[in-house]
Amino acid sequence: MSAAGVALMLGGAGIMLAASPAQAAEVSYKTECIPPSISGLPPVQGTTKVEITAPAEAKVGDEVEIVWKTVEAASKNPDVLDLEKDTVKPTGEIKIGGAASGTLAMEGPRSNPAIPKNSPMKLPDMKGKLKLDKAGEITLTPDKYNINVSKPLSTDTKCAPKEAVPVGAKIKVTEGGGGTTTSGGTTTTSGGTTTSGGTTTTSGGSTSGGTTSGSTSGGGGGQTDFPGKEVAVQFACQSPGPANITSKVTINAKKSGGNYELTVKTAKGVMNSPAPLPAGALKPSMAIKLGGADSGTVKVEGPANAAPLEQGKPVDLPDMKGTYKPGANGKSTLSPGTLTINVSLGGSPIVIPCQVKGSVQASLELDTSKVDGGAVGGGDAAVGGGSADGGSGGLANTGAEDDGALRALALVAGTVILLGGAVFTFTPWARLRR
Repeated sequence: MSAAGVALMLGGAGIMLAASPAQAAEVSYKTECIPPSISGLPPVQGTTKVEITAPAEAKVGDEVEIVWKTVEAASKNPDVLDLEKDTVKPTGEIKIGGAASGTLAMEGPRSNPAIPKNSPMKLPDMKGKLKLDKAGEITLTPDKYNINVSKPLSTDTKCAPKEAVPVGAKIKVTEGGGGTTTSGGTTTTSGGTTTSGGTTTTSGGSTSGGTTSGSTSGGGGGQTDFPGKEVAVQFACQSPGPANITSKVTINAKKSGGNYELTVKTAKGVMNSPAPLPAGALKPSMAIKLGGADSGTVKVEGPANAAPLEQGKPVDLPDMKGTYKPGANGKSTLSPGTLTINVSLGGSPIVIPCQVKGSVQASLELDTSKVDGGAVGGGDAAVGGGSADGGSGGLANTGAEDDGALRALALVAGTVILLGGAVFTFTPWARLRR
């Protein structure tokens, strides 16, 4: 039955109950919208214009359909990314007053047209059904609402009135027909959110490394295991990363021939998940800095999250591993370097580079002997054929100076939507620098 219909059919009996023609009224109200927590953006003020459609008259026992139409959004889709067809889903609440009380849950389909950049937002109508159980005049007033966008990440922006909202429609309910139910609808539910799982419990976590100095001898006595010391590190992440990450880091080594297999551990709960992420979406890596006799970096990588991640919940990064091929004879130090978080959701990955702030102590010192293809001179990193910072491969290509990479990232994860004064962003944690 359409919102403008004039009758309701009782199931099974086929009896038609007379109802008055539908009436529609437009109201506007100041609104505060809270962008997704992953955006790092402050609340945004705007104006919402809504048209509420409901029958002017009905009888006790009738179930009537209410329609919420978003007449005009305060802002256009900005010049960042075209929104695909059927990616926007609204839900909301209507306050019921007068002869009844409560809230009515409203929900719209995910059936928007494609929304180009710099064009008005077009939202589907929301609908809800209200069972009338008491005679008198009932008022319908639009209230808070939620906008869910499904791509490239599922995000919710919650909007609420910042002033008294005018009544959007009234229904005159008279005595008549059968049956009563609970009053005034149901409490709204937030719509369109993605499912979420528990936090990852992979083997990352903080360990002391076993020694206080981290200084060991890599050459004598047949020793193969070299535990490092735990050092505190502060990371400053570039957009779109979090402003800061603080963690304890331990670098452990195990000698294998002339090489060293590295295992890097970070503290538990080193960061919060930027969004509900499926298993396999988030993967860490780090560039271990070499010092002393040797120089360059060694790339270590961890596996992707084994279980889904819940938005806003702490994430334990898994152990990161790689191979160090010494490039010099003498005492070489290993220190935490750039931490990189990769988020992959099927398209181009979202790359979050986090640089070490200030100086950091070495976690491990080894007596090394040069091997062919080693890391001395700031050239090749030792794992996977990558390069040291500043080279042509590995982690060197994740910096903000790479405008092309950032632009590509913007296309995948930089969507910002302003709707009814709200800002919807799919970029984890913060705006992309344009």
